[in-house]
Parts: sequence; structure tokens; C-alpha cells
Amino acid sequence: MSGGHASASATLAEQAAASIRHPLTVALLALTFSTGTVDAVSYLGLGHVFTANMTGNVVLLGFGIAGAGGLAVVSLIVSLAAFAVGSGIGGALARRLADRHPTHISVALGLEVALLAGAAILVAATDPHPATFAADATIALMASAMGVRNATVRRLAVPDLTTTVLTMTITGLAADSTLAGGTGKGSLRRISAVVAMLAGAVAGALLLRTGLTLPLAAAAALALSTGVAYRVAAG
Repeated sequence: MSGGHASASATLAEQAAASIRHPLTVALLALTFSTGTVDAVSYLGLGHVFTANMTGNVVLLGFGIAGAGGLAVVSLIVSLAAFAVGSGIGGALARRLADRHPTHISVALGLEVALLAGAAILVAATDPHPATFAADATIALMASAMGVRNATVRRLAVPDLTTTVLTMTITGLAADSTLAGGTGKGSLRRISAVVAMLAGAVAGALLLRTGLTLPLAAAAALALSTGVAYRVAAG
């Protein structure tokens, strides 16, 4: 990335961090919500496997290798590998489209929509059960989508809005709080990220009562509407 492009990206991240109403902040919070829904599908519906939270998968893989909890080791490996592939694709897109920000976001979210929609179609056609080929194929599509998104959001570098993990967000919220002697700056953005993922997880768990297809379709639809809305807002 050239110096000019890097400066423009840094300015955009600073603007997004400064206001909860900035279009990029709103888009990232919407995607954070969808993460909760996506992981609800994979963890609750496809056998205790995360497709967005890779930290959790690494820990679960360790448990599975040790023979604890009856965890599906193969499914966990599939998720980790597919996420890595998606991240590689997302990284290549970020480098190729670094100077065309709205196009970069549109293409990345377009891929996410396609992969999640493919997962929704697959589960509708196969009604997969945990630790089956259909389940692993669904997990691969979902994890690839999250990998593409994670690499994209990583390039945007908006503080506390990774959309897929909250560890550092919660750390910053507590460490910079006025109770800890900090300024409390950024607390609203951090709290919003936590609430968004929590709400997405609740929504995903509730939608799962109808089956796997609806929450996946909802996540794809949210990514699509977010991409379109942001493209319009970004001019």
C-alpha cells in the first residue's frame, strides 16, 4: 500500500472510531451482529464448531485431541483451514483494491454473501447432522466467508470493531474505563460491539428453532444489505 493509500485508510479508521454514527462504524456493528448469528448456527447446529471465532476453535481442537467432550476434531480442522483460505483471499483482495475502498468493501461482502447463501442452500438441500460430510461442507463455506471478512476488516483497522472477536474490545472497555482511572474514551463503541454480537447470538439461537436455513439466509441478507447501504453512504 502506498503512503497516500495508507494515510487515507488511517483517516477513515479514525473517523469511524470517532463517531458511532459513522457509516463504516454502523456497517461493522451490523456485521458484528451477524457473527453472533453465524456462530450460533455452527456451534449449536453443526456440532460445537465455531466458524468466526478461531480462538475458540483452537481451544476446542485441543480438547478434542485429548479425547474430551466428544468433539468433532475433523470439523474443527475443516473450519480452521477454510477460515485460513478465506483470509488469504480477503488479504489478496485488500492488496488489489486498496486504492478503491468502496469497491473493496463491496467485493468482500459480495463474496461473504455468496458463501453464506451457498451454505443456506446446502443445509436446505441436505439437512446436515454434526460430523457428516454435508455438515463439514457447510462449515467450510461459513468459515471461508468469515475469513474473507476478517481479512477485510483487519485492513480497515477500526479500533475495537473486528466483527468476529471481542477479547481486546472488552479488555479496552475495562482498562480505559473511568473506574480504572482511564478516560472512558471509546466506551460507547466497545459496548455497542459487545451488545451487537450478543444480540446476534440470541437472534441466531432463536432462529435455529426453525432449522439451519433461516438464520444462514438472514446472515447473508444482512451482509448484502450492509454492503449496499455502505456503498451508497460512501458515495
